[in-house]
Amino acid sequence: MRGAVLYAPGDVRVEQRPDPAIIEPTDAIIRLSATCVCGSDLWPYRGAEKLDGPVPMGHEYVGVVEEVGGQVTTIRPGQFVVGSFWATDNTCELCRAGYQSGCADRVLMGTIGTQSQLARVPLADGTLVATPGMPDADLVPSLLAASDVLGTGWFGAVAAEAGPGKTVAVVGDGAVGLCGVLAARRLGAERIIAMSRHAPRQELARRFGATDIVTERGDEGVERIKELTGGLGAHSVIEAVGTQESMTQAIRATRPGGHVGFVGVAHDVALPGDELFFSLVHLHGGPAPVRQYLPELIRLICDREIDPGQVFDLTLPLDQAAEGYRAMDERRAIKVLLQP
Repeated sequence: MRGAVLYAPGDVRVEQRPDPAIIEPTDAIIRLSATCVCGSDLWPYRGAEKLDGPVPMGHEYVGVVEEVGGQVTTIRPGQFVVGSFWATDNTCELCRAGYQSGCADRVLMGTIGTQSQLARVPLADGTLVATPGMPDADLVPSLLAASDVLGTGWFGAVAAEAGPGKTVAVVGDGAVGLCGVLAARRLGAERIIAMSRHAPRQELARRFGATDIVTERGDEGVERIKELTGGLGAHSVIEAVGTQESMTQAIRATRPGGHVGFVGVAHDVALPGDELFFSLVHLHGGPAPVRQYLPELIRLICDREIDPGQVFDLTLPLDQAAEGYRAMDERRAIKVLLQP
């Protein structure tokens, strides 16, 4: 099969890789209908994460089941499935509590690589969710978004306790932040402030439900949010970047008693204890338990109540994955869909 491999920062190659095979009886093999480049893939691409030799890339995926192991009971060959970027058993105590991303048996799909034509999915019964029949082609991008960025943005909104009567601010205008806007709207937020300096992303944020746009960053951005909220700050803030600046901005933009849902993959983020102590802000977040939300997200997408696939503004064949990485790195694209 063909698959994307990162050899060194800035060096993505699509090459022949071994076809996956069933290793454990709980595995499944799927033929991917679509995959994509994630904002978190840019960390190693830019050299911000240590790279230990050539590594397969990708952790977002949808496709058709080709083969299942002998212990797989809930899915079967021929079904179209969506899976989380964490493979999990979905039966342990943590999974049942809704924190599948903390599952003791979890496997990060990024260690397997899904920017490819085929993929092995461990713990298939607990990871994959079948759609009601074969979806129309125009729904595939939205179902792919559910595999990570939609579920992650959703978790950010839930962790921030977005809801009716609330003002929600979203720090980050990438695909996760934009999906956080969509999630906050679906959860009933009264006012949604998207922080963005990029006109195409501002437009999409408004389509997803943003009521206000703030172009300032850092302390200026915090002051602008406070101006919009009577000097108090937002009830709920979704942090969808993962830098020191974005986390500090999120905490300072939250009113006392408010909630920050942080879902940006953190890099070199340190929280000053005294500022956090006096902020009276709740913090909750981390790697999203996407599997918790998949059944409902798939329903909303298949019923055409939400269209998160709009975050994909560039579609390329898998063999052009390197250009997809460049386009996202240079912010020429919000999110790149790859067609295997």
